Amino acid sequence: MDLVIRNLAVGDWKPVSEIYRQGIETKNATFEKTVPSWVEWNKKYLLSCSLVCELNKEIIGWAGVSPVSQRGVYKGVAEVSIYVSPSHQNKGLGKQLLFALIDESERGGIWMLQASIFPENTASISLHKACGFRKVGIRRKIGFMDGRWRDTILLERRSKVIGV
Repeated sequence: MDLVIRNLAVGDWKPVSEIYRQGIETKNATFEKTVPSWVEWNKKYLLSCSLVCELNKEIIGWAGVSPVSQRGVYKGVAEVSIYVSPSHQNKGLGKQLLFALIDESERGGIWMLQASIFPENTASISLHKACGFRKVGIRRKIGFMDGRWRDTILLERRSKVIGV
């Protein structure tokens, strides 16, 4: 097994967008309904802190962070997104990818990571907890999706090396 976790490059967009599309289809990964263009995606995520996971030279997952605010006091706070191809889930690859993202985010000056996850996505909640995130609370009826209100679980991870 040849596993490589590296920075995301523009040329990775096709497989990354496909993995994101698969996540959208579950209806338990994001409120988004469509895959954005590369330009839209690149406006949201910090390219300097976006990773892909390759297995035998095939991109099977990606992770990135997006700033939670443009206000200067929050420059070190970001929201995590992590997606692994359905055929490669439950193999520990997401955990390796998320730990790599944590390291990369700390190198980039991020002291707080947060994740907002649907309660039904128990695998993602478990993954984040295994990587040091703690549950902050439940955001009840925070978004209206497919004719019903959806809750999210808010988790966060405070760096032990940056902003201490």
